Amino acid sequence: MGRGAVRLWRLRCSIPGHEMDVRGVTAALVPAGAFVSVSRDRTGRVWTPNASPDKGFTEMHCMTGHTNFVSCVCIIAPSETYPRGLIATGGNDNNICVFSLDQPQPLFMLQGHKNTVCTLSSGKFGTLLSGSWDTTAKVWLNEKCMMTLQGHTAAVWAVAILPEQGLMLSGSADKSIKLWKAGRCEKTYTGHEDCVRGLAVLSDTEFFSCSNDTSVRRWMVAGECVQVYLGHTNYIYSIAIFPNSHDFISTGEDRTVRIWRKGECHQTIRLPAQSVWSCCILPNNDIAVGASDGLIRVFTEAEDRVASPQELLAFEDELSKTTIDPKTGDLGDIKIDDLPGREHLDEPGNRDGQTRLIKEADKVEAYQWSVSESRWMKIGDVVGGSSQHTTKKVTYEGKEYDFVFTIDVNEGGPSMKLPYNMSEDPWLTAHNFLQKNDLSSAFLDQVANFIIENSKGHVVGPATPSAVDPFTGEPRCVPHDGSAVGFIGSGRYVPGAADGRTGFGADPFTGGGAYSSAAFRQTATNIYFPKTDGVTFDQANATQIMGKKLKELNGTASPEHKLSEEFVESLKRMLDSVVGGANNSTPPPSLQQINLLWKASHWPEDIVFPVLDILRLAVRHPQVNESLCGEAEGVQLCNHLLGLMAPQGRPANQMLALRTLCNCFGGPQGRALLLAQREAVLARAAELAVGGSKNTQVALATLLLNYAGCLHGRPDLEAKAQCLSVASSALESVQDKEAVFRLLVALGTTLASDQSARELARSLGVTSQIAKYSSVADPAKVGECCQLVLNELQ
Repeated sequence: MGRGAVRLWRLRCSIPGHEMDVRGVTAALVPAGAFVSVSRDRTGRVWTPNASPDKGFTEMHCMTGHTNFVSCVCIIAPSETYPRGLIATGGNDNNICVFSLDQPQPLFMLQGHKNTVCTLSSGKFGTLLSGSWDTTAKVWLNEKCMMTLQGHTAAVWAVAILPEQGLMLSGSADKSIKLWKAGRCEKTYTGHEDCVRGLAVLSDTEFFSCSNDTSVRRWMVAGECVQVYLGHTNYIYSIAIFPNSHDFISTGEDRTVRIWRKGECHQTIRLPAQSVWSCCILPNNDIAVGASDGLIRVFTEAEDRVASPQELLAFEDELSKTTIDPKTGDLGDIKIDDLPGREHLDEPGNRDGQTRLIKEADKVEAYQWSVSESRWMKIGDVVGGSSQHTTKKVTYEGKEYDFVFTIDVNEGGPSMKLPYNMSEDPWLTAHNFLQKNDLSSAFLDQVANFIIENSKGHVVGPATPSAVDPFTGEPRCVPHDGSAVGFIGSGRYVPGAADGRTGFGADPFTGGGAYSSAAFRQTATNIYFPKTDGVTFDQANATQIMGKKLKELNGTASPEHKLSEEFVESLKRMLDSVVGGANNSTPPPSLQQINLLWKASHWPEDIVFPVLDILRLAVRHPQVNESLCGEAEGVQLCNHLLGLMAPQGRPANQMLALRTLCNCFGGPQGRALLLAQREAVLARAAELAVGGSKNTQVALATLLLNYAGCLHGRPDLEAKAQCLSVASSALESVQDKEAVFRLLVALGTTLASDQSARELARSLGVTSQIAKYSSVADPAKVGECCQLVLNELQ
């Protein structure tokens, strides 16, 4: 195609209005050119194009009614009763609200889902299809649920109604897509390697899907996947199709909107926001997208609707100031010394969206080629990578900090200083800052996320472990040396601790009856929760892991999987450095050893478990935690562990993957990673809630407990709802008393000081579910903790 024929989209306008992430956008039928957006700020808004020179949109209508985040939106076609159509929204309050265009409160609500409603689609005759984290899809008509579609084993993230009457599609975190007819599953489509996040109907015979596996797929309804589109470098959240075309757009976690023409990525538009949650195509082919910075942006290919030069420059300037962590995108591993200088930008790019890195003094800058303007546009400063720099300390009020941020809360008012060390919890720092300055707790999310975002990619030296582990009484990254660990009977190796417990001393989590609640009743009424420090699986026997199993399995491995003696010795040295005891003189793990461990963790699933045991122990070490749980590496680690946790996987691998995730909470990078990947991690954990060995049950309960501890004190009901949902599912089948106890502590920690969480738990029927444990006397901690949770629910 000649350059003159290339059509590219450019910014039309940026639309402020929402106060939090914009999770859904959809084109409206009326007024002409309008669209609807929904947000985590609990509102939906209708935007109409205005005639002013700025080519922008005006808020015509604001809809309220949800008591929690609004996750999705769709338009219900006009009918005799509602000639202008209706707007349906789904939320984290488990409800669907249906609005008209002329009043802010819903006309009616549809109730029946047991968890977040995260996707909606409308069809003929006013039919509405919804999907939910409760693993079901529901069909609604005339304000009633006509049928429930059951068959997925994880959250239903995407639904669509096909043109042929009665045919419906659902996509799920179980990686599958299902075709339904009259309430029955007619076909299951497999091929995606991760959660299916979006569906878009192309015709009565074809549809598209997008996934966390970074791919878009085109399917024949008959069953065949006819094309796979690759280009995104992180999760893909939404997809929309141009009218009367096979061309489409997609958005995702890699900060991009991608426009696909004739099967190829035609244009990549980067945004100054990490998560581009949603997209839609307006009748004039303009593109509207919603993102994590709370803004809606509209892009156009029509010259007469392009933003003014000043607005384009402001958008480009905002993009250029973005801090990019190479681990989150497609920039790869960066070695500053090997990068070219600014002269590299004298050469034109060969495709729109091409990325080029240059070295400018001691910084790395990222540029993207713009075909329409025939120049390189700066898209941000790169931090992190192989050549991370050490942040110098800043002195504030007589103390040294890694950062001292300037916070402007009120426009025109005085700015405030926020000191922060990388070893601190950003949420606790934000909480203390708000209290000190007498500011509303409503700012907690914004301030904490500001800290996290603006400290990404910086290394401040090895993370300092807390002096004493609250469970073991020893340094956090130094495990017990219990000789009985890892055995059943006469030396048979079992990965991890023999009984799935950790040695917690005089603590309610200890095994073997060491804990006596009577000794504590005099000083505390509730010693169980909230529990905010992480619980880890520390015990190991290095000799047995290396000698009895790893070397033995390596000796019988096929030639292509056999590890060299040098490789095995490197793993041994790493294991010694992370389990050597308080007086360990072994050097800390090297980057090479960490890389070898990561490589070895991809051994065949039938022999990998001793390597996973080393990984479980290693991730508690600050340097390993920082290296493996960083942004890009962390996503890879999570995906690898979630793959090992697949329901059809090997039980030993499932258990060790769960324990490794638990131990990741031992470091700040691990906590940040697991909070960012919470939805995927807990969705997979939920699949293991039914059945499983005692050790697996305890590990699953511990994972939920660690999540509950991290979320305590945060106003994130969406996350707490998922924790409650998975804990509730686990309590249905878990038999082991230690696992039950940890689930109860997780529930108590989630409910403590959070009225909304308590109301949600009551609506989930948690009270009746756990009441049976209130009379458990052996161990006493189960009954006592249960009674305290019941007190919270009253």
